Amino acid sequence: MTLSHLDAQGRARMVDVGEKPDTKRVAVAKGRVVMTPQTLELVRKNEIAKGDVLTVAQVAGIAAAKRTSELIPMCHPLLLTNVSVDFDFQDDGIEIRATVEATGKTGVEMEALTAVTVSALTIYDMCKAQERAMRIQDVRLVKKSGGKSGEIVLE
Repeated sequence: MTLSHLDAQGRARMVDVGEKPDTKRVAVAKGRVVMTPQTLELVRKNEIAKGDVLTVAQVAGIAAAKRTSELIPMCHPLLLTNVSVDFDFQDDGIEIRATVEATGKTGVEMEALTAVTVSALTIYDMCKAQERAMRIQDVRLVKKSGGKSGEIVLE
């Protein structure tokens, strides 16, 4: 099996996508921040001392998606056409869902995963004075479409 991210000497390299056709790419990722009901209620009521947790986390996730290639060495810089980060209150925490879209030669899975992860880290940072035992968990890709592999639904 040939590994696309290794050169002939076995060193890491960025994959050349120059000959690939442009297609519409979409990726959806999810993750969760688990916290106590008390902390969750403070977030819900917008009473966390640092401010509006979900607005800050949303902006952080969008900004992170746009900078993914600066964080992950083999990712290509992409012109994203849409990034959305949404939150769903659950009994034991907050679920984060990021959707990233672009038209290009390579997928946007890493950008969606980065958006979820940085949003989760921001929620943790904003709430840590209230609760340090929060857990970031279940970060995963749930759907992708575009490119040679077409649509893949993992959840």
